[in-house]
Amino acid sequence: MKRVALMVGAAALVGACTTAEMAEETETVTMAAAENVCTTFGPQTPRDISLRTGTNPDMFQMAPASSEMNLCNIHTHTNAEHKGPGFSVFVDDSDYGGYACNGTDELTAAELAPAPGAYGKVKPGDTIEVHWVHTSCDIDPGEGLGSCLSDTCTDPLLRVEAQTFLVVNDSNALDFTTMDWTGAEVNGLDQPMMIPANTGEPIVFRGSTTGPSFDQQTCSPLKVTWSVRPTCAKLDINSLHRWAEAGNVFNETESHGVRQLVTDPRLLSEIE
Repeated sequence: MKRVALMVGAAALVGACTTAEMAEETETVTMAAAENVCTTFGPQTPRDISLRTGTNPDMFQMAPASSEMNLCNIHTHTNAEHKGPGFSVFVDDSDYGGYACNGTDELTAAELAPAPGAYGKVKPGDTIEVHWVHTSCDIDPGEGLGSCLSDTCTDPLLRVEAQTFLVVNDSNALDFTTMDWTGAEVNGLDQPMMIPANTGEPIVFRGSTTGPSFDQQTCSPLKVTWSVRPTCAKLDINSLHRWAEAGNVFNETESHGVRQLVTDPRLLSEIE
């Protein structure tokens, strides 16, 4: 969208110039726009996980398996930030745009029935992408990504386990409260109760943090190992409401916006 706007602006400025002059001006503006891409940063996220190519040279150390790290935060985004085999329907380029699950248009009237409640900015028929963020710091889970750092652990290894859900009004769908953190430890590490394991082999790659404050001109400096499952699962919206009503430790009461897809190969790592 920004590139198109710049090209239109260039054409207006040259007025009655010749076609050759207009082409030269457009090329100059396009090159300038390309130079605004934040190529001095490490690989960025989100991405199309079906495409494995990328030319970003930053081969930072990959984080270990999430089972060997501490869970530090859980939050959701509306819609999916990534594009994948099971969530490839483009919604729009707004802060709550991104990608929808492929089966969205097949939902029944009952699954789409309104279900107001405590968890905001998501409704039946929406897609959400859930992030279970893990850190190498010795901390307890808490609010925001700041909970993944500490005064004595300012440069941790970070890993995000990501799952995309199609939100429905159906008590037979997955219950989000079964994926929460209840204070339990496994082998001395904070872990969620569960993350779906039947939605395909996760795609693992180097990237960054996400959210609508970043784009291809404003990049995230944090280095994150991503593990993104390639297909959607249905999730009961009423369980999201219960999660918010219970006062989860993450203080999450509404779904977050999305960062639009990163497509410039200079900002992407090669998926090994």
